[in-house]
Amino acid sequence: MRNPYGIMSRNTFVIFSAMPTPYDGLYKLLFSHTPMVQALLRGFVHEDWVAHLDFSTLEKPNGHYVSEALQQRSDDILWRMRLNLPDGRSEWLYLYLLIEFQSRSDPWMALRLLTYVCMLYQDLIKSGEVAPGAPLPPVFPLVLYNGLPRWQATQEVADLIAAPGDLGRWRPRFRYHLLDEGRVPAEELGRLSNNLLALLIRLETTPDAPAIREATAALVQHLKGPAYDSLRRAFVAFYNRAILTRLNSRHTIREFRELQEGGTMIAERIDEWGKQIHQKALQEGLQEGRRDEAARMLRRLLALRFGELPDWAEARLAGATQEALETWIDAVLTAESLEGVIGRP
Repeated sequence: MRNPYGIMSRNTFVIFSAMPTPYDGLYKLLFSHTPMVQALLRGFVHEDWVAHLDFSTLEKPNGHYVSEALQQRSDDILWRMRLNLPDGRSEWLYLYLLIEFQSRSDPWMALRLLTYVCMLYQDLIKSGEVAPGAPLPPVFPLVLYNGLPRWQATQEVADLIAAPGDLGRWRPRFRYHLLDEGRVPAEELGRLSNNLLALLIRLETTPDAPAIREATAALVQHLKGPAYDSLRRAFVAFYNRAILTRLNSRHTIREFRELQEGGTMIAERIDEWGKQIHQKALQEGLQEGRRDEAARMLRRLLALRFGELPDWAEARLAGATQEALETWIDAVLTAESLEGVIGRP
């Protein structure tokens, strides 16, 4: 029987499929911590039943009812917590995190997730977790995507099936929820200033030093105390292996051991990398007369300092002369805004 929250009142499974980065193991490490799962559900799943979850009971159950085929999916994580019902009772709510990392949208994601859900249902029946004749628990599938291109794939499996006329009613209905990190509005991230996943998204999508320092300071404040020791270590690994390497993959980077070091060190690395880009632009672009190379380098440096470039700025770079590019490159390191480098729209 369904409860007033619109979900089954027995075991409920929630599937998360986080789309990939080159450092998929780091995401798995982060989402193996209860505060990250809580931040994902509370901050980015806007459904009524989330408010009735008892996050203090969040735990990893025994996976004896998960088949070998699902266990071999190394990036899957299983959680459960109690769901508080209006009549005072509570039931276990199971969360099955399917973490699949890649840098582009998968056109078959709806079909893939449907397959995983069906495999899970079969395992629950076979293991006796679901009694004969009892209803199957519902599944909430969520794709967490952090690729640069916008997610283009359909979220409904029925859209993948060609079924003309009356055959359309026989198409299976299955839909997943999408969280595209790169498309979360800045105002929403600002509103979720104390949400761990929002801070992670800011670190992933914001290249400028002040924003990284601000997000790191918020993390340090949020993750105080021994209860967060393990998650702090996970974030340190994320900084060392993901962000520092992304800023400059050609040089050996001294890793830091404490989260407090992160903001300052990364800001210094951004400044150093910016100077290297500036020098490279002068040597390889301007000195050799390669305007396109100079424009590419300037675009990279502007994005590093001020974030993603608006369309008008891209158009101005595309039409700039080599002399203008040289002037703008010189101005990047001292200007306080994008307009201070290339002018106003």
